[in-house]
Amino acid sequence: MKLKVCGMKYPQNIIALLQKPPDYMGLIFYEKSARHVEGILDPNEVPPLGSTQLVGVFVNETEEYILEMAQMYTLQAVQLHGKETPAFCRSLRQKGLIVIKAFSIGKKAFDFSALKDYKGVVDYFLFDTKGEKPGGNGVRFQWETLNQYAEDIPFFLSGGISPEHIHEIYAFHHPMLYALDINSKFELEPGRKDIAKVHTFKQEIDSLK
Repeated sequence: MKLKVCGMKYPQNIIALLQKPPDYMGLIFYEKSARHVEGILDPNEVPPLGSTQLVGVFVNETEEYILEMAQMYTLQAVQLHGKETPAFCRSLRQKGLIVIKAFSIGKKAFDFSALKDYKGVVDYFLFDTKGEKPGGNGVRFQWETLNQYAEDIPFFLSGGISPEHIHEIYAFHHPMLYALDINSKFELEPGRKDIAKVHTFKQEIDSLK
């Protein structure tokens, strides 16, 4: 199982994280987020990531802005948390970016048929918890909802995942579960991760492989 650590913001914290590199690292380009990275993290301060792929998180941004940030920060992937259309996703993918389309799941039934139009135009889905914000609400949804997911596109599992969920992760089986996406439950403050906690969690996740 892959691991994505999202909401990174500070150079020394990133360097420490990369001592045991995750598969993906996320930078958030959403102005209303406490982890908004533009203007805080200079692109030149991003250290060499090795095998870790860099993901930019966007919410209802223009293609021009996304491509500008992708070039500036050398993003390999984009994670889209807004109302981006299949055509929008297709265009970014055709420009060489890995596309992760996020969908939020609340307490009510989720309509998985809404995903069908994204087949062939995204590389992954990401399922997060529906809340006041487009992402990063720090709350877990009922993972059992995903038992209804029957598409052949792998997905990232997100939404309030914490170290305390490790046994539930062991017990959760879905053939399309590709990666875990962690963020706020591993922080000392917004954008600054507790590296020891992340590395311990990564070691536990690696034991699943």
